[in-house]
Amino acid sequence: MEANGKSEGAIEMFRAQAHIYKHACNYVNSMVLATAIQLNIPDIIHTHGKPITIPKLVSALKLPPHKSNAVYRLMRLLTHNGFFDSTKLNKAEEEKEDGYVLTASSRLLLKTQIPNLSPFALFAVHPVMLAPWKVLGDWFSRNEESTAFETAHGAPIWEFCDTNPKFNNVFNEGMASDSQMMRLIVKDCGQVFEGVSTLVDVGGGTGMIAKLILEAFPSLKCTVLDLPHVVAKQQQQQQDCENLRFLGGNMFHSIPSADAIMFKHIMHNWSDEECVKILKKCREAISDHNKNDGVKKGKVIIIDMVLGAEKDNEAEDITEVKLMFDVLMMVLLTGKERTEKEWERLFIESGFTHYMITPIFGIRSLIEVFP
Repeated sequence: MEANGKSEGAIEMFRAQAHIYKHACNYVNSMVLATAIQLNIPDIIHTHGKPITIPKLVSALKLPPHKSNAVYRLMRLLTHNGFFDSTKLNKAEEEKEDGYVLTASSRLLLKTQIPNLSPFALFAVHPVMLAPWKVLGDWFSRNEESTAFETAHGAPIWEFCDTNPKFNNVFNEGMASDSQMMRLIVKDCGQVFEGVSTLVDVGGGTGMIAKLILEAFPSLKCTVLDLPHVVAKQQQQQQDCENLRFLGGNMFHSIPSADAIMFKHIMHNWSDEECVKILKKCREAISDHNKNDGVKKGKVIIIDMVLGAEKDNEAEDITEVKLMFDVLMMVLLTGKERTEKEWERLFIESGFTHYMITPIFGIRSLIEVFP
């Protein structure tokens, strides 16, 4: 059979060509998104308060008029990708202009709002983050470094952050912006914190999640445990909250005793062997806390991805994001994203008896693990 003079074989090959080019040039989407954030386009549209035309957008951006076509082409791609929407404004039929408005995605990029994922989006395309991808092919044939990040920068990512304060700030701001998403649902997690009076947020960085939890559950006592260079500034600028403290330390050495030990987007950074070591430290921390009353209680709270836990109506996009993060963990660290069976093996090997998974955080799930 032929369609428009082309054989089915040729049609399939041209579709394959488009598929290849789409993925080979996918960096264009990342860079255009970062450019829109750098130019402050989402906030300008938000401040405008109604659909904004290209001339008015260019004027608000304080760009020369001859950049109008470039801005239009930027907005056309971003609109196609769902970051903005366009509507025809009421003018004479032949002169109708497009007016651009925000979508759910671009509202999450507003620097004046919370949550604001702009720091994470910019962190993802930071030159330090992009360099490992350029040497990924070389890394596969090398034995010296455990990650492509180390191949590119000469040190593992945590050591690199320790000696590069500027990038360390970018990293922490990106992670903190991601943690702001907890604000959308933390108040609905009452059952998770029922019976919990003390909580340790391991790898809690700037304390964003701990602060959100304390807003919803002010009677909790929270400790944020992270590497000394991560919490140094927070310790110096301790908030006026007697229920929150920052502690410099290493989770592989010890974890403070508490009713619950929490890991948000931490476990996927580490290999199975390393996760087992961490989880065994958690069991010790829980046991130490409860050894006086002899009652077996306490738990580990993990917020992380579970491969294969997607709902059918959202599986394609969410599965792709999870698989991308899995490779990202391979490139930057020694970790990975895990299926439920892989999580279960870690819990059993660490001495825990049962767990419960609740997929309530979009691409991530809530995992409660019990001794």
